[in-house]
Amino acid sequence: MSYSKVPMSTVICHTLFVFTNLFFFSWLFKLSILLTTFLCYFIDFLLTLSLRQHCGSGTRRKVKRLLSFQRYCHASRLLRGLVPHTPGSLHLLDDDYLGQAAHMLSKVGTWNFDIFLFDRLTNGNSLVTLMCHLFNVYGLIHHFQLDMVKLHRFLGMVQEDYHSQNPYHNAVHAADVTQAMYCYLKEPKLAEQLSPLDVFLGLMAAAAHDVDHPGVNQPFLIKTRHHLASLYQNTSVLESHHWRSTVGMLRESGLLSHLPANMSHDMEQQLGSLILATDISRQNEFMSTFREHLDNQDLDLQHAPHRHFILQISLKCADVCNPCRVWELSRQWSERVCEEFYRQGDLERKFDLEISPLCNQQADSVPAIQIGFISYIVEPLFEEWHRFTEPSPLSQTMMGHLHKNKARWSRLRHMHTPPDTQTHPLAEEPDSEGGGGEGEDIP
Repeated sequence: MSYSKVPMSTVICHTLFVFTNLFFFSWLFKLSILLTTFLCYFIDFLLTLSLRQHCGSGTRRKVKRLLSFQRYCHASRLLRGLVPHTPGSLHLLDDDYLGQAAHMLSKVGTWNFDIFLFDRLTNGNSLVTLMCHLFNVYGLIHHFQLDMVKLHRFLGMVQEDYHSQNPYHNAVHAADVTQAMYCYLKEPKLAEQLSPLDVFLGLMAAAAHDVDHPGVNQPFLIKTRHHLASLYQNTSVLESHHWRSTVGMLRESGLLSHLPANMSHDMEQQLGSLILATDISRQNEFMSTFREHLDNQDLDLQHAPHRHFILQISLKCADVCNPCRVWELSRQWSERVCEEFYRQGDLERKFDLEISPLCNQQADSVPAIQIGFISYIVEPLFEEWHRFTEPSPLSQTMMGHLHKNKARWSRLRHMHTPPDTQTHPLAEEPDSEGGGGEGEDIP
């Protein structure tokens, strides 16, 4: 029967019936989303409560990974430009927050990038969001044919294995180092020579370089006879653990499982070489080699080993670049790392252990620690980086901040230091032989 022969009243009734059903089922669907969300929260609560009563920290972390995938979904929506409007969205961010985070990502290559603000805007997912964005910027997902689900799973595991209770060595620090690494990879002297593999390794090493950091340094692990110190024979203990943990998560997530075995193995080894370079006990070793290359002008960035060495130097710079940031950001990092030192000192005092250098809050002030750190670690490294970049505008900016921040810490130190204060422990050059040094003690 054609519609021309159907009474208009019948057509109107049919139309109203269809719209009524669509409206009803639309609200029914939304109600089902709300109920499902409520049930997920309720199950998460019961499992977390049960874990606190019966499981160790390792098991808790594994279960949290399984429960936390929804928490990272908002990052992919953000990167695709999609703002979720469903009432049951688990990211708990409104449109304004997502819009501000997206705006910040458009300026991620600027040196005054505020990682603390970005972490708040992404609801504590700064590392996952930043890494996904940078992988898209460089086309690494397409180049290496990465599975997005596996990538999100791996990055979620990395972010989750940083200890949020650490004032300094946490996922925000990892995101900050990653953002700095991105700025260094964009340096004109370096950018044109880097292969996709170089960029992939540089970003991955930056994101994972401190994963599962316990918030104490290598000497503490050694004198408390921690199993990691025994496992790695008191040499680059934390760096070795960060690397091995990263390899374990790469294999558990299957991120590189589609690549030839020899290729994935080589990538794991190069990641290890980069992460192990952050050990501060090897500072003199790297500085000597870097100076020698610059003096002889024999760095050939078309040569893969030379590019890898510059990636190591880049990561070392990114790891300790906080004094080169604007004062508002630099001061926050300085206070955070000193708070972590002081917590270790409190632990040592509690267990009648000798308090480690820089960890005695009564004797080691924040300004004194920062002046020593800048003078003997940061300035020498960034002066050579300044030479390498010939110098770039970014390098000039960083050196300007570094000198201003050092002067400001000096003023603060004089304001709070008695005249008879002794020389600070960092007033000696780092020992290139190791001696229990630990690259992650430093902001």
